[in-house]
Amino acid sequence: MIEVRFHGRGGQGAVTSAELTALAAIAQGKYGQAFPSFGPERRGAPVMAFVRVGEEPIRSREKIYEPDVVVVLDPSLPEIVDVQSGLKENGTVVLNTRKSIDEVRREHGFNCRLAVVDAMSIAMDVLKVPITNTTMLGALIKASGILPLEALHELIKHRFGPLGDKNFEACRRAFEETVVEE
Repeated sequence: MIEVRFHGRGGQGAVTSAELTALAAIAQGKYGQAFPSFGPERRGAPVMAFVRVGEEPIRSREKIYEPDVVVVLDPSLPEIVDVQSGLKENGTVVLNTRKSIDEVRREHGFNCRLAVVDAMSIAMDVLKVPITNTTMLGALIKASGILPLEALHELIKHRFGPLGDKNFEACRRAFEETVVEE
């Protein structure tokens, strides 16, 4: 089983990203579970969402304390949230940033495997809005191999209606542009 924690800000789509990942896993014949973690947060406040994907039925219903992968939708969050908290040994942080892996490591002191993508620029270029949730799904897939990229295509088209093709284009572009540390 692969466990993923998404960090975002209210309104950025972290919960939607987790849901789409779980639905794509189920469509692929796997087991998937997604759920948010928030209380009285407001738009712009830090939020988390979680997803589990596995080959066996998922019995756990608790929050993910030791993720395999952490996806950070907002580049300012590592300044205020310990996004590495609980990350499993050999875990990966996937970060939306314009910075290189070396710059991120120096700036934040990450001691894990990193994957970086300028999701904000991709979202602005393709979608014309600063919302990076579908973009970061492409980065998650590139960094983790949790699902094939095409598993998201129909789900994204269905979820976003007339904007579905553009959202999947942003997802695909992020998949292609994500730099993953080996």
